Amino acid sequence: MKKKIIRIEVSVLAALLLLCIVNISSFSQQCDEIRDKMLRMHVIANSDSDADQELKLKVRDAVLADGKDIFDGSVTAEQAEEKILPETERLRDTALQVIKNEGYDYDVQVTVCNEYFTTRTYDNSITLPAGYYTSVKVVIGEGAGHNWWCVMFPPMCLPAAEAECEISDVLDDEQTDIVENGSKYHFKFKIVEIYEELIRKFK
Repeated sequence: MKKKIIRIEVSVLAALLLLCIVNISSFSQQCDEIRDKMLRMHVIANSDSDADQELKLKVRDAVLADGKDIFDGSVTAEQAEEKILPETERLRDTALQVIKNEGYDYDVQVTVCNEYFTTRTYDNSITLPAGYYTSVKVVIGEGAGHNWWCVMFPPMCLPAAEAECEISDVLDDEQTDIVENGSKYHFKFKIVEIYEELIRKFK
């Protein structure tokens, strides 16, 4: 009788474990699709000094303003390499001019890349899973300071936010629920982040 009870308990535990694995696997797949549909912008300061952090924001504003034709919320992650990459030198020149005008001689790099992000919450309302995203990356000088980031598509920061495109227009209902109700998926986000960190280390 005791052995039978043990077998039942083991079977129940195995079934629960399998259910958890399937559930996490499905969530991970949704996260993959979310990452594929997002275009992010990432501006990294030279250092954490107040002056360098202030400069970072001025460079950000200038790059967004100069690139308003491509940062209008219409360029998707799939189109970024085709439409934004040819403009990176122009955007770099704009950033360099701001840096020079502010009295610094930092170099700056503007690239379109596949960049790793940890789990991030934007404006206390949108949570994006950890992993690799297509990103417009602006690195000022040593790039050793705190960064500023936002989502360019679907547009969630100015001036791109002026475009008429909502997250629900880009993501399906389940994906929209995931990013808009991050606290509900906190444990799953953590599992995905651990998995993505392991993959990153082995790459």
